[in-house]
Amino acid sequence: MEIVIKLSQFLLSLSILIILHELGHFIPAKLFKTRVEKFYLFFDVKYSLFKKKIGETVYGIGWLPLGGYVKIAGMIDESMDKEQMQGEAQPWEFRSKPAWQRLIIMLGGVTVNFILAFIIYIGMAYAYGDFYIKNEDIKDGIWVTNPVVENAGIQTGDKILSIDGQKVDKFVPSVSLDILMSKQVVVERAGEEKTITLPVNFIGKILDENKKNVITLRMPFVIGGFADDSKNKEQLKTKDILVSLNGNPVKYYDEVKSVLEAHKNQKINATVLRDNKETPVTLQVDKEGKLGVGLGTLQEDNLEKLGYYKFSKESYGFFESFPIGIERGVTQLGNYWKQLKAIFNPSTGAYKGVGGFAAIYNVFPDTWSWETFWNITALLSIMLGVMNLLPIPALDGGHVMFLLYEMISGKTPSDKFMERAQLVGFVLLISLLLFANGNDIYKAIVGK
Repeated sequence: MEIVIKLSQFLLSLSILIILHELGHFIPAKLFKTRVEKFYLFFDVKYSLFKKKIGETVYGIGWLPLGGYVKIAGMIDESMDKEQMQGEAQPWEFRSKPAWQRLIIMLGGVTVNFILAFIIYIGMAYAYGDFYIKNEDIKDGIWVTNPVVENAGIQTGDKILSIDGQKVDKFVPSVSLDILMSKQVVVERAGEEKTITLPVNFIGKILDENKKNVITLRMPFVIGGFADDSKNKEQLKTKDILVSLNGNPVKYYDEVKSVLEAHKNQKINATVLRDNKETPVTLQVDKEGKLGVGLGTLQEDNLEKLGYYKFSKESYGFFESFPIGIERGVTQLGNYWKQLKAIFNPSTGAYKGVGGFAAIYNVFPDTWSWETFWNITALLSIMLGVMNLLPIPALDGGHVMFLLYEMISGKTPSDKFMERAQLVGFVLLISLLLFANGNDIYKAIVGK
């Protein structure tokens, strides 16, 4: 059932993005009286799951869910239809239209992608508001579980003050991504400010370590379950919270862990919070400094009741949601552009994280959440828009590049040149797809 939910979200999101992107080309083409021969969701390599001709356009669904397309008459595209281009240009063909109209048709897809992302973020601001912790309320700093982050100089207990000069007012999950993409982080440690310059290959090292968390909130040691060979099953119960060891109070998991590692193969007196009452227990620490238990979690309201964190919730009215949503969209657009630049800079090692369709599929959770679904869809829409704007022949950005050349120089590239450029672009795209999906396969084989 989990696979079905995950796959359903993946296909639904992909379908929405493809259909709206292609509509972005289709609608201006129709407005400028340009014939659209095909409108397809997914690719119909030698076979269609569904097709129906309405007017001059064949609408269909292909069997290969790697994208979609509109086939516009009189345009050299991925179909490489040379025969059509050998005849005399007709008034309804793309090549007969003024350059400014062709430019609008080609920019239509990415324009819709960006508009869709902003609409989703506005809708999410209105429907879900903001849920966060004020940075000033994180009294005991953050939790670092990734050795790469520790080696870079950020430690458990540090308070993040600013990232690349931007003050951190709210602690939200995206703070980790901000640090990952940053060059400099300012933290407060033991009452002093420290500036940490991250290494150029910080992203690559994180990917090599294969630990997703950069930083997270410090959490209490909650008993979530027991290993089969645990010697503490009789002393502990699930949902117990360790609050003291050897008579010394412990508030967070990292504090408990360090005490246990110092008492390997020993019995240790402890106190747990059970049903809101403190209960003394005696625990056996194994040779690895562990209790043979799994870490549990607490809901936000319980964390707040126990005095760990104070969560803030902001709701927005309809008109208030517009500037909030637009700001989120601009932020995500900037973040993705930073990621793209890092990927094309070999020294960062960010290319190791490039993934294909399996990576996109794995982004979706195995439980249905409309908030998560729309958040991922908005991000994918931005990614699709930015990627399509790259000046690579066979992508919208490649066509736009040649159209701008034509508008500035007054010269139209020859059909032969466009065919060759399209072929080069197609080879580049196939290479990128092979690299991205090959990365997925490699990670699956080596378990990363």
